[in-house]
Formats: sequence, structure tokens, C-alpha cells
Amino acid sequence: MFLPQEIVRKKRDGGTLSKEEIQFFVRGIPNGETTEGQIAALAMAVYFNDMSMDERVAFTLAMRDSGQVMEWKSLNLPGPVVDKHSTGGVGDVVSLMLGPMIAACGGYVPMISGRGLGHTGGTLDKFDSIPGYSTVPDPELFKKVVKDVGVAIIGQTAQLAPADKRFYSIRDTTATVESVAMITGSILSKKLAAGLDALVMDVKAGSGAFMPTYEKSVELAESIVQVGNGAGTKTSAILTGMNESLCPAAGNAVEVRVAIDYLTGKSRPARLHEVTMALCAEMLVISGLAASTEEALAKLQRALDSGEAAERFARMVSALGGPADLMENPDAHLARAPIVVPVPALDAGYAASTDCRGLGLAVVGLGGGRIRPQDPIDFAVGLTDLVELGDRIEVGQALGLVHARTQEAAERAVREVQAAYRIAAEQAAAQPMIYKTIRP
Repeated sequence: MFLPQEIVRKKRDGGTLSKEEIQFFVRGIPNGETTEGQIAALAMAVYFNDMSMDERVAFTLAMRDSGQVMEWKSLNLPGPVVDKHSTGGVGDVVSLMLGPMIAACGGYVPMISGRGLGHTGGTLDKFDSIPGYSTVPDPELFKKVVKDVGVAIIGQTAQLAPADKRFYSIRDTTATVESVAMITGSILSKKLAAGLDALVMDVKAGSGAFMPTYEKSVELAESIVQVGNGAGTKTSAILTGMNESLCPAAGNAVEVRVAIDYLTGKSRPARLHEVTMALCAEMLVISGLAASTEEALAKLQRALDSGEAAERFARMVSALGGPADLMENPDAHLARAPIVVPVPALDAGYAASTDCRGLGLAVVGLGGGRIRPQDPIDFAVGLTDLVELGDRIEVGQALGLVHARTQEAAERAVREVQAAYRIAAEQAAAQPMIYKTIRP
């Protein structure tokens, strides 16, 4: 018989919790048997005393098992069940292309995504900007679309990892979010509840990243790879750059447009393409769909060039209630902002750095993101045509376009984007997009 307060005491004093103690504590989280005070106290004890890798694995599995764990075996899918998770950023539209690209290469992608919070955009909000698209289909439809199309991107259901939901909200209000052990458990419990064979983690590093330093990003990536594999799911991670918006747009409908142009071949921005291909190739390799990175990249390029990846996206959208002609006619369906104004550069020189967080917060200020989880979102607003680091800039040249609902909001965003770019006399060395790959 365990007592929650004794488990807290043990962790407070720097002890190592057993698998049984962790399971007992986590089991009491969703049903309220473990009190909010006890959860907050354990979170603070873990924040200061950390968790060993064994504790992290036990914690992740207990959170995963606090609700429904999806199973795909009974569907006899002819390929592996795979997914990718990103720690979030600005202009990170990768999931919208990656899911269909992997499906076109023989993988099955049941992607359960989150909403945006703070300066980072959420994949789910991007899909909500597609009229009719259901981000919360019933579980049977979700399974059917994964089986028939090979990919379905939906929102977290209440049945998946309910312990994490309560635990996270308490961490959020008790200043205990920034613990690599608990972040690992939070991310992985939700992803592993989807019943994955393999997972690739996109951990961002840079001014717009969730982790404050490059070293912390590496620490999180290594923790997720060790714990994911320890929990029985093939897991690897790629550290990617988030020193500027990943694609030239940031917002919701504006990013859906970028994804459509990418899949149809109309426009494939170089940095976005590099990151998308790297993550997709890693997924194909660790899940056994390709023998090498080179073979994976060739398969992916074929999926894009043949139009197969674009077709999977179109089929997913219509299967989940969205318009059948979204790819051919995006303007008929995606919201457009009434006011579009350029952001004039105040200095000449080269785009040297961006405060990527500042760009994300400019989108939030326009109404395209959330300060609190319950805030509504304006899908039409955002930024497009953002200049890239290293670009030559003249005075008065547009650093990007602001898409706004009101003149006042537009003017504020113009000032915020101007403040987010640093223009320098010298051209800075190009930053890599892929810093490091971490495998088990």
C-alpha cells in the first residue's frame, strides 16, 4: 500500500521512485485521488531532484496507460505506424506535408496534434482553418481514414493520456514546466498512446525554440530518444534550426496555402524543404520503409513529383469533411484578411537575425494565436513573404506582408515585425537547418 505523500517525500529527499510507486501515483491523477497539492509537490520535487532514465520510462508508460492506447494490429495494415512530433515553432508547417508524403511511401500516420500556445502555432489550428475539416472525428472514422488514406491529422481526444492533461495544467500554474524529465513524459505519453511503431522527434534550437538554449534542446532530444526506445517504440530525434520562421509565412490559413503550394510543386521554400525531407527520410529509415537515407530521399522526391503526396492530402481533407477541391481552388475556401500591408525596412543592409519569438507574438497580437487555451483564433491573419536571414535589404523594402483584421492591428504588427528583424552592414554566415541527428 502506497501513500502519495510518502512518494513525494521520497522524491523530495532525492530518492529514486520504483515503477510501482510511479504507477500508483499517476493512477490517482485523472480520477482526482491524488490531490492537486500532491501533484504540484511531486512536480517541484522532480524539478529540483530530477528523474533517472528508468524513472522517466516508468513515468511515461504510466501516463500513456492512464487512458486509451490505440491498437492497429487488428487492421492488418501492410506498413508501419509512424509519426513525428515537433517541439513547436514559428512557420512550422511540416506536419501538413510530412503526413501525406509518408503515406505515399507506405507508412501509416495517425497524427494526434496540439493547438498553439504562446508564440508557437499549433498544427490543429491550421487544419481548423479548412472549412468543414473535423479535427475531432469519432475514433472509428479516425481509424478508417488512417487505413484508407494512410494519414489522418486530428486533435487530442479526452481518452488519450488523461493523466498528462491534468498534470500539465498543474505544472503550468506552479512554475514546474521546465523539467526535461517531465517534458519527456508529457510529449511521449501522448504520442505513444497512438500505438506507434516508430517516432521521429523534431527538437527546435534557436531564438524561437521552446528550450532556452542549444544545450537544453540536445538534452531534451537525448532524453526523448532514450525514453522512447526504453518504452518500446523506435525513436530518433533531429535538432533543427528555429532562428527564423521556418517557412515564409506564419499564421493559419496562410500556412495551409504554403503546404498546398509545396505539395502541388508550385513553390518549395528551400529551408522548409530541407527540414521536411530530413524528418520524412528519418521516419522511413527507422520504420524500415527504406534501407538508407539516400533511398528514402529518392522515394520521397518521387512521391512529390508524381503528385501522390498531394493526392493523399486531398483525400485526407475530404475524408474528414473538408472541401474536395481544396488543392485546385484554395482561395474559394481559405479565409483571407481584409487588410494586407507591407512592413517597410527602416535600414539598409543584410537581414542578420530575427527575434523569432517576437514574430510569433506578432501573429498572436493579430489574433492568429492564443495567450490562454480558451482564446478564439482568427484563421485569416498572419505574416507572409517574410525575408530570410542573409537577404540584402534596401530602405523601404518589404520585410514581409502583414495580414490583419483592422488597420490598428496591422500598424502594431508592422512595428513588431520591424523590431523582430536586425539589419546589419555585413552578411552573416548562413546557419545550418539540421544541427544533429540523435539515434538510440
